Amino acid sequence: MTHQAPLKYIFYIAAKPEKVWEGFVSRESNRIIFSGAELQADFKPGGLLAWVGAGPDGKPMTYVRGKVLRFEPPRVFQYTFAMGQNDKASRATIELVPETEATKVTVTHDEWAEDDPTYAACADGWPRILSRLKTLLETGKTFKPH
Repeated sequence: MTHQAPLKYIFYIAAKPEKVWEGFVSRESNRIIFSGAELQADFKPGGLLAWVGAGPDGKPMTYVRGKVLRFEPPRVFQYTFAMGQNDKASRATIELVPETEATKVTVTHDEWAEDDPTYAACADGWPRILSRLKTLLETGKTFKPH
């Protein structure tokens, strides 16, 4: 088995940190960037979170579930991350730093189990999600994932 390196992405979004933060945590923006899945969260350390939406059969399903580790608006949002039925949890950290006319967004997804089957999906998914969020916050609309 090979070691799964941390996934790290840096984006610059032309918006204030508070607006970018809202983009990550609001139900409305999550529904848009995650193709209808809704973020359900208790935003405090130890609180549970999940992205829930319609599955292929139309019935509700949990796409991602986890636990809030850090919640420091509008700077740091960190949570455990388990996709689908996967029992192996990794860790996602979103950090926002104000720039002159933008917000620097750094996403680090780490603490992967050696054989976590969702690593490839996350490596593909994060750039898509961050691109959709950037487009939504800067233009008010976004694009379909695939």
